[in-house]
Amino acid sequence: MKRLLLLAGAIWLMCAAAIAADIKCSGVVVDDQGEPIIGATVSVPGTNIATATDIDGRFALNVPDGKKIHISYIGYKPVDLASKADMGDIQLEIEAQMLKDVVVEQSAARTRLTPVAVSTIGAQTIDLKLGNQELPEVLKTTPGVWTTRDGGGFGDAKTNMRGFKSPNVAVMVNGIPINDMEWGGVYWSNWAGLGDVAANIQTQRGLGANIVSTPSVGGTINITTRTIDVEKGGALWYGMGNDGMNNYGLKLSTGLMKNGWAVTVLGSRKWGDGYIQGTPFNSYNYFVNVSKRINENHQLSLTAFGAPQTHYKRNSNYGGLTIEGWQTYGRQYMGDGNAMYRYNPAFGYDKTGQMRSSEYNFYHKPQISLNHIWKIDETSSLSSAVYVSIASGGGYSGQGSGLDGYTYADWRGASYGVLNMKFRRPDGTFDYAAIQDLNANSTNGSKLVMSKSINSHKWYGLVSSYKKEINQTNGNRLNLTGGIDLRYYVGDHKNKINDLYDGAYFIDYSTRKGVDPALNAAAADPEWKFQKLGVGDIVYRNYLGYTVQEGIYGQAEYTILDGKLNTVLSGALNNTSNWRRDMFYYDKAHERSDTKSFIGGTIKGGANYNIDEHNNVFFNLGYISRAPFFSGGVFLNATTSNAINKDAVNEKVMSYEVGYGFKSRTFALNVNAYWTKWMDRSGLSRRGDFSQADGSYYMNMTGVDARHMGIEMNFNWVPVRWLSIEGMLSWGDWIWDSNAQGYFYNELGQPIQNLTTGDIADGIGAENHLHSTLNQKGVKVGGSAQTTGSLSATFMPFKGFRIGADWVMSARNYSDFYISGSSLGTKAINVNKLWEIPWGQQFDFNASYRFKIGDINATLYGNIYNIFDYNYVMDAEVPTDSNGTWQEAYSVFYSFGRTYSLRMKIYF
Repeated sequence: MKRLLLLAGAIWLMCAAAIAADIKCSGVVVDDQGEPIIGATVSVPGTNIATATDIDGRFALNVPDGKKIHISYIGYKPVDLASKADMGDIQLEIEAQMLKDVVVEQSAARTRLTPVAVSTIGAQTIDLKLGNQELPEVLKTTPGVWTTRDGGGFGDAKTNMRGFKSPNVAVMVNGIPINDMEWGGVYWSNWAGLGDVAANIQTQRGLGANIVSTPSVGGTINITTRTIDVEKGGALWYGMGNDGMNNYGLKLSTGLMKNGWAVTVLGSRKWGDGYIQGTPFNSYNYFVNVSKRINENHQLSLTAFGAPQTHYKRNSNYGGLTIEGWQTYGRQYMGDGNAMYRYNPAFGYDKTGQMRSSEYNFYHKPQISLNHIWKIDETSSLSSAVYVSIASGGGYSGQGSGLDGYTYADWRGASYGVLNMKFRRPDGTFDYAAIQDLNANSTNGSKLVMSKSINSHKWYGLVSSYKKEINQTNGNRLNLTGGIDLRYYVGDHKNKINDLYDGAYFIDYSTRKGVDPALNAAAADPEWKFQKLGVGDIVYRNYLGYTVQEGIYGQAEYTILDGKLNTVLSGALNNTSNWRRDMFYYDKAHERSDTKSFIGGTIKGGANYNIDEHNNVFFNLGYISRAPFFSGGVFLNATTSNAINKDAVNEKVMSYEVGYGFKSRTFALNVNAYWTKWMDRSGLSRRGDFSQADGSYYMNMTGVDARHMGIEMNFNWVPVRWLSIEGMLSWGDWIWDSNAQGYFYNELGQPIQNLTTGDIADGIGAENHLHSTLNQKGVKVGGSAQTTGSLSATFMPFKGFRIGADWVMSARNYSDFYISGSSLGTKAINVNKLWEIPWGQQFDFNASYRFKIGDINATLYGNIYNIFDYNYVMDAEVPTDSNGTWQEAYSVFYSFGRTYSLRMKIYF
């Protein structure tokens, strides 16, 4: 017995010694952008000890004393490291043989190297926080970014940056621009599936790092999808959420195979009833990437993605009420609580009880690109991307004959906050059956009809970039990049009658009466205005808009002082040409306009200095001369006239910025201040309401200046491995900095000579074309909260489980303004006082749990947005003669109340 006890004791001591000799290693594996890598293999060579990194890139394993650990992941250099308890962050380098895409690379900023204010959100964070939000809403904890749901329909979110609206915020996908070529904006419903395929989303505030030939003014949203570096495997998911939201999808990837091919395909669908009353949606999404590593020097990649969708809307201009209106009609028709703010004035039913709405959108905007990467030698490469986007779709547009007092304005749910009661049922729904009865009983055709507003386009482009790296003997590095940016775009815009609403025919008198017989011979016949039209016939407009751009760009990046100082100088030159062909207001002999061309350019520079391994400072400055947009700039009314704006000039932007950054293993802080002056802006419109004539007008202005300046701060603190705290604060001071002259148009785009009667002028810019000066200098820029902040906490109490919350606030959010009725016919319009919208806040909750089903990994995601169900005003307008009170606010929209989503994703 004694011997057995001694033997057992010896064995126990040996085991204890063996256990004691093991080192419990833990760390985080990140990529070259500092983002966690999921599924990297961490092993101990010569043993069967191995593990894989989790959703946060973390790993933990027992390593025998004296052994190293080996970390590997496809597309990155493997590393062997000495084992220790705390391995910290382990950053993997991209493999040397992985060919770098200069087109994508040039559009991305690098921390502690590129002198810009930048924030990056990785795929893991997108997966965790997106849920049933719109894609840009994952940016709401980013400094300077303001995102709202606008009217509240699927994909109708709007995103402003530093107070600049969508047309002045560049959006790029894999280095390719996607902003509309005619007016500069982005409809996020057309890109609803990008959240499923994005490797990361990077926001570059201000001038940005991208060096395409036409840079942004307010900032850049740069979305990158993975190609040949996608790991082998797939994912299958299903999600559900509030108001009947459902989402499922499948992603498959071969990874990089031995024969050099890599294929990734994804398909998904999302549908639901919509949070806002009467806004059901149905969206599909597809993504295909086929890449071929031809050899060590050449690689081809074909990418195609799109998101065909249909959705009903609540109009952002004519769907909002006054605050009193929401309390009265919203409560009367929808009930108490946040339900009242979900009321949609355009939602209703026809005679058969079928749902109807005048607010409907259908669109498919695929993008196909072919990328070629050529590694010329060890220090130079050429990347080229040829792309095409052939889009089709549009939305509903109600038309009025203009006879017997019926106009297009009768289709509106509300006008300037006043609910349209002309066609309204007792339950608050829009009475489409009454329109059917009106038309059926009419002796001169339909008074009101519905048309499809078609806005299709064909867009072809080429972006090609050459990069040369020069490593000097003294250790300094010079990187030279240059390239071309070519774009050809033609937009096809027309309205076709699609529903006579039980009438026999339609007379388009309201628009045809404005056609000049000198430009369209058909209008010389008095009966042409009363022609009987049917389904499929053109009304209101029919034109093609052309934009052609040729540009070159270049950049020199010089790094000295052992990599501490990085200086950048870049420039671009471009020529933009615009013309249009109109087949409605003009006959064959007059249909083509003159061509108007503008030479623009950019020069910007900056430097980043890394004081030590923790601290860095940067500055940048730049000057932009940008061609005016086709719509509202080159053509003061691109919808109805070939008349070129005689006052159209390049917009000019001057900007500078300074910043400081601190980064350690547990804490990171970034602070920056900016100043931007925007001069000779064109295309800015202000709406107004006729005092007697039925409908609205707008004032199209040129020569508008604005000054935007502010301070931004964000931090990330990881006091312990299981807790991460992030926060940001952004303070801006954005004002209009000039008084501007503008011409008046009705909503059909026809020039007005008298706002009281709505009489048509002889032509755009004619002697009797009414114009005024808008005195807005010193007035705050509305439409964005000038103070935003957030505080986020993420807990990881045990392996695979993650739970977090975001607190987001906004303040100093000033209403936009429209031209009040008291200003009719005056030569000078004074903007009095805007309404400062009360501050708002909400808490969002997120959680994920990673577990195994047999040998298959799975993750469960859960999100609750606005968990305390708090409603606050996000958008509003006031008239120019306002005293800045809430009682005068119109087109008011509130935040969404509590919403939620739950999704399970299986990886294989």
